[in-house]
Amino acid sequence: MPMEMNSRLSKKQTIAVLIWLPVHILALPYLLSIPMMMGFFSDMTANLLVYVIGAAYMLLVLRRFFRQDFDTLCDRPLRVLLTVVGAYWLARFGEVLISLLLDALSVTDSNGNNDAVIEMAKANIGPTAAMAVILAPIVEEGLFRAGIFGLIRRKSRFWAYTASILLFGLYHVWQSALYDPRQLIFILQYIPASFALCYTYERTDSIWGSIFLHMLTNGVSMLAVTMV
Repeated sequence: MPMEMNSRLSKKQTIAVLIWLPVHILALPYLLSIPMMMGFFSDMTANLLVYVIGAAYMLLVLRRFFRQDFDTLCDRPLRVLLTVVGAYWLARFGEVLISLLLDALSVTDSNGNNDAVIEMAKANIGPTAAMAVILAPIVEEGLFRAGIFGLIRRKSRFWAYTASILLFGLYHVWQSALYDPRQLIFILQYIPASFALCYTYERTDSIWGSIFLHMLTNGVSMLAVTMV
């Protein structure tokens, strides 16, 4: 059995998060695509709405959980800070290794999800940055760390890491993979960041640790886009 974590969702909160997973990934994007195709708003607005609605849902149904974990954050701010910074550089090192692996495998395609985000950022940096740096970390950490990782970790630490890492990677590439199955190889690119996020959540015993790491990672990426 894994070492006990004080940060965990209640049974009702877990159900609410797992229910939202297919809504966030499938139902909501599909529903918003209808008015988008009718010309009522752009693809950028549709994506932003998915995360605005998702963040509002998470903050509503997990408000007690977020409040409890914020107290933990305040109790050990230095530990959280050091963990976030250390995990960030660990993920960066892992990304270099994955890049070398993809080169060794002679992968010449580019990550479709990354390309789409870069295009949105170049066209609308403000909304894209808000979505990537503020909204996405709240939604995705609620789903993949508090929800999936937290639930499975009660039984198996190994499978909690494995499931959260693989599902997080698949979440980012599945749409591109529908058109080109070769895009599935880019799940590898999300392993370092996802591992670091799981580790940070576990180490800090607060979902805010992984949220802040997610914000930092996406924030640096957005800054890099603006400098290109």
